[in-house]
Amino acid sequence: MTPVELSRTVLHAVRRAVDEGELSVTVPERAVVAPPGPGGCGDYATNVALQLAAAAGQPPQRVAEILRARLLDEQRFTDVVVTGPGFLNFSLRGTASAGLVEEVLRRGLRYGHATTGFSGTAVRISCPAEVRAVVVADAVSRVVRSQGDHVRVECEGRPAPEWQTVLGADVTTRGPRIADTYVRIAPVPAPADPLPLGRDAARWALLHPAAHDRPRIPGDHLVQREGNPLFRVRYAHARTRALLRNAADLGFHPEPGPVSEADALTALIGDHPRVLAATATHHTPDRLARHLLAVADAAMPLLPAVLPLGEEKPSAAHRARLALAEAAGTVLAGGLSLLGIDAPDHL
Repeated sequence: MTPVELSRTVLHAVRRAVDEGELSVTVPERAVVAPPGPGGCGDYATNVALQLAAAAGQPPQRVAEILRARLLDEQRFTDVVVTGPGFLNFSLRGTASAGLVEEVLRRGLRYGHATTGFSGTAVRISCPAEVRAVVVADAVSRVVRSQGDHVRVECEGRPAPEWQTVLGADVTTRGPRIADTYVRIAPVPAPADPLPLGRDAARWALLHPAAHDRPRIPGDHLVQREGNPLFRVRYAHARTRALLRNAADLGFHPEPGPVSEADALTALIGDHPRVLAATATHHTPDRLARHLLAVADAAMPLLPAVLPLGEEKPSAAHRARLALAEAAGTVLAGGLSLLGIDAPDHL
């Protein structure tokens, strides 16, 4: 069960409660589903009960209990728990990871992108003629487009020609001249010239810190070791691709199935569409960069168990782990692409 499917299931429970007279509310268009926060439990959580409580005229915990009674009928949950002021927490059966992995492998690098084409919303982004602002505006435009919006990026001044090294595209990009939304991108400027780092390391150095933080340049962005976040993300991606090659040599291929020992990784992969949507809404590519680092760090403990050892024959568990590893690599490659950074298969 993916976060999108879980959101639909929650809304169906709300609709049933309304139809049966236990809640008197307007069914929302969307229920936000995310990994549980502090004090939560299970695989995912939603605050829909808190969202509906005021309109329902009932305490959030009571609304949550009403919804819980209906959600317990869902066979794909092992448990539904109410925590805190009224959060609903879901524990999914092991087969849930198989459905998620199938979706990721089916959609490939477009997993998490809008599925309905362009929404018709027009966004105009402007930025000062400063290298970090231009790169952040470029990354924001890529993510916003992935969510189905039309985008036009304009620079307030003439950017230096050499900045094309880190842009890979014109600063002024085609899009609507009349916009529904206007966004100005103006992060803390880079303290030094990032161009000597090269395109990928320079973009990561400028995008990974939050807009209010000063980027470290040169920093350790070219060092191939664990202390370099960009290296960890690209290395994890390259390892997933190497495992696919190694498995093919051994005569087996990925096959989605339950992987109980990788719940954290599964949850992060499932959260990828929400992260892309939030990055587009809040214009924060650093949010996506941090998410990719979390996916990479969660994937690394799984990878040594993907291939059979010694005389061991490939089993369903190996094929399921390989499919989950491929899904993780797909999320990493897709996310890096939106940041304008390459994800090499060999590192």
